[in-house]
Order: sequence, then structure tokens, then C-alpha cells
Amino acid sequence: MKSHYRAVVIGGGVVGASVLYHLAKFGWKDVCLIERNILTAGSSWHAAGGIHALNADPNIASLQAYTIDLLSEIQEESGQDIGLHMTGGLTMAGTPDRWEWLQSAYRTFQSIGIEDVRLVSPKEAQDLCPIMSTDGLLGGMSADREGYVDTTGTVHAYATAAKKRGAEVIEHNRVLELHQVEGGWQVVTEKGTIHTEHVVNAAGLWAKQVGRMAGIELPVSPLNHHYLISDTIPALEQLDFEVPMTVDLEGFTYMRQDQKGVLLGIYELDHQHWNMDGAPWEYGFELQQEDPDRIEKELILGFERYPDLQNVGVKTWVNGAFTFSPDGNPLVGPVRGKPGYWCACAVMAGFLQGGGVGKSLAEWMIHGEPEADVYGMDVARYGTFAENKQYIKETTGQFYSRRFVMTYPNEQLPAGRPLKMAPAYSEMNEAGAVWGQSWDMEVPLYFAPKEFEETPTLKRSNAFDFVAAECKAVRENVGLLDISAFSRFEVTGPNAEAWLDNVMACALPKPGRAKLAPMLAEDGRLKGDLTVFNWGDGSWWIMGSYYLREWHMRWFDDHMMDGVSVRDLGEDTCGFSLSGPNSRKVIEKLTDGPIGDLKFLGCGHFDIGLIRAKVARMSVAGERGYEINCRYGDHIKLRRMLLEAGEEFGIREFGFNAMLSLRLEKSFGIWSAEFTQGYTAAQTGMDRWIAWDKGDFIGKDAAMAERDGNGPAQLEVTLEIDAVDADASGYEPVWQDGKKVGFVTSGGYGHTVGKSLAIAMVNREVAAEGTDLQVHIVGAERAAKVIAPSPYDPSGKAMRG
Repeated sequence: MKSHYRAVVIGGGVVGASVLYHLAKFGWKDVCLIERNILTAGSSWHAAGGIHALNADPNIASLQAYTIDLLSEIQEESGQDIGLHMTGGLTMAGTPDRWEWLQSAYRTFQSIGIEDVRLVSPKEAQDLCPIMSTDGLLGGMSADREGYVDTTGTVHAYATAAKKRGAEVIEHNRVLELHQVEGGWQVVTEKGTIHTEHVVNAAGLWAKQVGRMAGIELPVSPLNHHYLISDTIPALEQLDFEVPMTVDLEGFTYMRQDQKGVLLGIYELDHQHWNMDGAPWEYGFELQQEDPDRIEKELILGFERYPDLQNVGVKTWVNGAFTFSPDGNPLVGPVRGKPGYWCACAVMAGFLQGGGVGKSLAEWMIHGEPEADVYGMDVARYGTFAENKQYIKETTGQFYSRRFVMTYPNEQLPAGRPLKMAPAYSEMNEAGAVWGQSWDMEVPLYFAPKEFEETPTLKRSNAFDFVAAECKAVRENVGLLDISAFSRFEVTGPNAEAWLDNVMACALPKPGRAKLAPMLAEDGRLKGDLTVFNWGDGSWWIMGSYYLREWHMRWFDDHMMDGVSVRDLGEDTCGFSLSGPNSRKVIEKLTDGPIGDLKFLGCGHFDIGLIRAKVARMSVAGERGYEINCRYGDHIKLRRMLLEAGEEFGIREFGFNAMLSLRLEKSFGIWSAEFTQGYTAAQTGMDRWIAWDKGDFIGKDAAMAERDGNGPAQLEVTLEIDAVDADASGYEPVWQDGKKVGFVTSGGYGHTVGKSLAIAMVNREVAAEGTDLQVHIVGAERAAKVIAPSPYDPSGKAMRG
């Protein structure tokens, strides 16, 4: 062990070994891995080792596919047998809703490039897996690229390949302390102190403690997970092939062959947390006592699905802990305020995702950005609210118990809620608000009678008529929307303007004006679809998506300059939006200021009744509108005043479901759908806001290279879909005469225009207005047509007039 390394990886499981391998592969040789015991002494040794390419997030699916391709490479490079068995896989459905969901998922996987999947009948599934009973099953999905590996062999293959590339592996050496020092970190271990530029927390079951060493409270918790390995099954001895990995969604089980028996794993509803503050340091190759009584219901279902299990014994029980995040996805990337500290934690499916995590993190550390859009596993998708132990317990438990439970697009899950509520929450709740969640905050989805209950569905909801009425009120009269769940950042200081000019690609607004502002990474891909406000008093605001607060603050901090202060106003400022043709009449009743003179995208300070507010004339709904920002303490009063002033004009509160319909009718994109860090400004149409003639800004060279080259191969377009009782929601494939030409980024019903609409990313050659296409909606093919942007009020007269 040396006293200095460029990077130190803490943790000798599959994720840590993969990170080490990729750092060495991409050129950093002066790196080491430190393991408190020996390699695999945590969750890795007892993991089931299953691998598959299927994931609803296309970016994570591509990283899983990368992992599968990598496995044979590291086996060859290391000379270590990893025991790779590519058996194929089955996912089975036993209810009409679940079978419909699988048919929809099949099309989604096609859309994101997973082509080796097909739908199968119960008879076809049984031919593939003869030991499975098909009683009660309606159908399934078969995938070729599924199987399993020898877990211990795989970890050693990564480590050996890394060592061949110059990396070092140090076992039997626990990390005791971490200290942030100038230029990096001091890593205090049992065998001495190391100085390094970078520390990677890949500590698995001990990630919580290694986070706390750096003053970080990671939202992770171990939960116990059962599986059993059966004795030899005679029916398997008769086969000349291995049965596929099989998931029984109704039985909460997964199964794979293990020699001539099977491994049966269970995600039980009655979950059990284990050592939420982290595993004991001496723990490693131990297991918890099996608890068949707790998993009895799921065991019975598993033994009914695979009847041969009723006639053989159980050779081995495994009840071991794995670490989970609140949504089950990994926690990867840099931690704000801790330069050089990186996370590679909560990788619950380590042998499936470990290769992709290692690749992305190594790219991030070496090049500044990963190649793939990895927001779905970025540690910055959580804020300090997720440090709360009860929140972690509720959300990780909910994910575990719902691992094989179907979640509908319109279903709201209860764990960790309600947490943060706008001041007027209780009054909006009394008025019939139905709530969703954005990050830590409750947001109104729509308003309905108290006795109403929304039915979870893949198709149009029974709340459809309520949303339609809210859209009508906004288009014809005036609507009131709680916009507390918008992010707001205040930028001040002598260099505020210079800093904004560098991080934003647009020309900055003049005093008293606002402007839409694309923010780019160095490679020209998007980092934000934001709005910049120049309040005219030396202060500026940036507004964006509320759930990106931590993510954007990290970006701002990483690109900060002297003489600038950026403050997150998310705990101080909230507000309401007025939208509709009567919005001016309402707001004019509450102020004697010249608010009627405020032009589109104008902004200023106004007295709204008793409240001193920051007001901007804009609306995502595509109507005349005003966004009124106030202190948290003013929120209740502001709502009451606006409702009273708007009563004579038929004012109606509305929620974000209506807003999504209204914005689709204007072809307005949103982040995580039309805009992501995987797309460029030119792909999404955001390049129309780029100020090409201004000085240098982040991403300018890459954006200009795209502009001056051949342009993007795909563009976003608006589609009108011949839908009946269901609308597109995202990632549905778009076809032209049987050839896949794109995918839906988001969709829904346009209540004003009376059409099912979607925005889609399609190949340039099919992007022309009038092109006939096809889209699968909940698994069924429907006709679609490219239409002109903004099917409602294409001239923008309602918004600007």
C-alpha cells in the first residue's frame, strides 16, 4: 500500500471492483481498492447473480446491456471463470391488467432498443420452462438476454482485470476515518493513512458509515432478502437445456436453475429492515436465520407455481441483506459540497448494473460527465429531506414490497408522505385537491368531490372529466394553480450577470424582463430548460423544475466564479399562477400598480393586496397569465385574495394534470420527457433560444459544431393519435410501415382541441408535417400523424395578446 493514490475505492464487492476496473481501463492507473475483509465479503457472495437487459428506463437498460456484453470480456481478460449462463428469461402475468401491462412493456422495450423480446402464450412459456405450472396465467414476455453468473467469480474477474491494468487491491484493511483536506481526502486505514484526490464510496452494506465519515447522510438501508435452493428435481435431470430465469409477478417470486435444482427468491410484502445504520464491521460471510413463517404466503405461491418443489427438499436457505435506496435505483455520482467524494451505493442489482455503474462513474470522474444520461441513479435526485430515518424506512420498505407489484401511471404511493406542504395545503385539501408528489412536496393534481376515488389504470382515468373541466376554465375564464413546486434560485453579486452569461446559452434579459434559458453541458447536451429573470434591482432569478433543485445547485456550484452568490429559495418562496383570458381582470382588482402594462415575459415588483410580490407575465398553459411569487407566510392570504377577486369571473383552481394537457396543446416540452441531459438543444428545438452571437458560454463550441454540421439525426415533433380510451404517456414506439422511427417522449389528451396528442423524438426523414405514422398505445397499434406545433392557438395570440 502506498501513501498516495489518485483515487481510492472503498468496498470490495462487485460495484467497487467494477469502478476500479473502469478507472484503470480508461487511463487512471494509480488507483486502489480497499476492502475491510476480503473481496465479496458483503452482499456479493450470497447474491443470486441474475442478469437481464430489461428496464423501463432506457438509459439504465442500456447500461445493463453494457454490463451483459462486458461480462464475457472481463472473463477473457482476467482468465477467471465467471460461470455465465445465458438461459433466457420469462416474465409471467396472471391478471388482465398485468397482461395488458406486459403487452405495453413489450412495446416500450422495443422502443428503447431491446429487440430480443417477444410475447408468449402460457403454452409457449411452459415449453420453455416445463417445471412451471401455467394455472391462472394469461401470458408472458420472453427475453433472450437473461441468465445468471457465479457471483464470487465475477467479482474476482473484475478485480483481476483491474490489477492487470495497473490498479491495486488491498484486502484486510478497514477504513477508519475520512478527512477532507486541500486537494482531496485523507483516508485513515488500519494499515496507515492514504492521501488521494478522489474517494469512491462503494461500501455496500457499510455505505451509511462511509458516508457519515465524510459528514454525508445517504438515503440507504439494508433489507433482508430470502431465497432457497432446492435439492435435485428429477424433471430437470431429464432436460437437455437449462430452464429460463422466470418471474411470477402474481407470486412475488423469481426462479432460476441451480445445477439440477432451482433457486427460488421472494420479494415478500412483509419486508424486514436490517441494521438501518449500517452492518456491523465484523459482519461479512454471515447470514440471518431463515424465517419461513414471515414469507409463508409467497412460499406457498412459489411452490404452487413450481409443483416439483413440493416433492423435494430444501438444500440451502439464504436470508441475507442488500442495500436499497428509496426508489430502488443506485446512488451514483459526486456529492455537492464534498469535492472528490463519489458515490457508488445502493446498487441492489449489482451483477446486473455494476458494469454500467462502474463505466459511468469512471467517465464522470475522468472526463467530467458520463456518456449516458444517468439521472435515474444520480445521488443528486434526493435532497436533505431524504436523510430522515423514518422517510428512508418507509420508502425503501415500500420499494422492496412492491418489487413485483404493478404500479399504474396514475397511482400515488403513500410512503414518506405527506412531507412538505405549501402553507395553503389544508385549504386546498378542503377544496378537494387530490395530491401528487414532486421531490419532497405535495402538489395538486386536480380537484374533485371529497367522496371521489381515482381508479388506478393504464388507460384514461375516471378523473378525466374533472381535468377536462379545469382545462375549460383556464381556456375560457381563469384558473388558479399552486406553483410552490417550482424551483427558484436567487443570483446576486458584482459578477452575477457575467456568471449567468457563461452558464446560460441565451442572451440575458434586460431589466424587468424574463427569458427562456437553455443551459448546456460542455458537450452541448442539455443541463436545464430554465427561465432567467432580471428584476432590475441587481438581483436575478433562475426558475426551473422543483425536483432538480439539488442537481442544479451542484451544477451551479461546480461552475461558480468569484463575486457571485446563488441561493436556493425553495424553503422561502412559493406562489400561485393565474392563467386564462380573465387573469388580467383578476389581478388588476388587487393592485394599483401598472400591471396591465406588463408585456409578455415582463416581470416586476407589485403590491398584490397586502402582499409585496414578484410577478411575471407568463403561463405554461399558453394563455395570458401571471406567476405571483410570495413569501411562504403570505401563501394562504394570497390564495384567498385571488379566489375572492376572481369569483365574478368564474375562477377555478386547477392542478398539474390539467397543466400537462394544456401544455401539450401548445407543444411545450418538460424536463425528464422532452428535455433531458441525453438530448441536445437542436434535437429539442431549444436551440432557438441560443444567442449564437454573444461571447463564450458553456457548451457553445459543441452546439455550434452541431449547428454547422449535418444537424441532429432525430427531432421532436407533435403527433395527433387516433386513440380511443387510452393516451400515450412516454416511450411508446413510433413506426412507419413496420420500421421503428422514434418514440414518444410524453403524451395525453388535449381537452380543448379534443384530440389525443403526443410529443415524439423521431428520425429527421419522417419529421415533416403530415407524415403518417403508427404508435402503440397500451400495446395496441394506433394511427398517428405529424402535425404542426401548437395545435391550440399556433400564433400565440392568447398568450401574448
